[in-house]
Amino acid sequence: MATGACLCGGVGWRVDEAGFHHMSHCHCSMCRKAHGAAFATYATVARSAFERTGDAALVVERQSSPGFHRAFCRTCGAVVPSLNNGDTVYVPVGGMHDDPGWRASHHIFTAHAAPWHRIADTLPRHALYRPGEAGPVVERPAPVDGDGVAGSCLCGAVAFAVTAPFRVVHNCHCTRCRRARQAAHTTNGFVAIDDFRWRRGAAGVVLYRLPEARVFAHAFCRLCGSGMPRITDAGDTAILPLGALDSDPGRQADDHIFTDFATPWYEGEDGLPRHPGPPPPS
Repeated sequence: MATGACLCGGVGWRVDEAGFHHMSHCHCSMCRKAHGAAFATYATVARSAFERTGDAALVVERQSSPGFHRAFCRTCGAVVPSLNNGDTVYVPVGGMHDDPGWRASHHIFTAHAAPWHRIADTLPRHALYRPGEAGPVVERPAPVDGDGVAGSCLCGAVAFAVTAPFRVVHNCHCTRCRRARQAAHTTNGFVAIDDFRWRRGAAGVVLYRLPEARVFAHAFCRLCGSGMPRITDAGDTAILPLGALDSDPGRQADDHIFTDFATPWYEGEDGLPRHPGPPPPS
């Protein structure tokens, strides 16, 4: 059995590996927003091979597109598998313990890929669904007019803007970021607090802190679970998941950090500097 869990561990799951169908990297805007990452990686498994563990009362379900449901943990905001998609369960591989042995066979929705992320592997790429599959294609609303780079959560309750270039952008592979985003890695941009503002919904952003963490925290929309910006404890910097952006920030990440913790099921050698731990002092 392969096992996984959300960031806080309140919601878990087990998968009989015999029920595994395939695994894909999805670049659609809805997955990017739900995970707060450049892309989401899902294993498609048979419902009969899946078992949810932990506290079911922590799971928040919502329909994100016609006939398709997404779920997240109400405590920590991490994406968790939904049981409301018929005979199939889409398991976010970022939450799996250890290496489940699964590997992605393709990328989907590359026509909607983030402009700030470069797909660097050689897997087949499909503009939308892979051949033989079909489903809804949801067009996201255009960013709100105004200065700067716009961002929002999946349900639209929370929106924000960045009015100056990011000081630095890191692809982070640490275990906490991967579990929070339920993705291969997160991409976080750092900007001075004076160059960040909430457009709406700031009161609806939940901040979850791991009890054992000194600095790490995960911010998310309480309604849809989307990864959201958080303000550092010092109050001088906003840290933004680029997956929440609606506009092109006009730059890619500067590097990869904590690569000693990188997942074995994603390989994307994009030529950026790689640091086994935190970034070196600037």
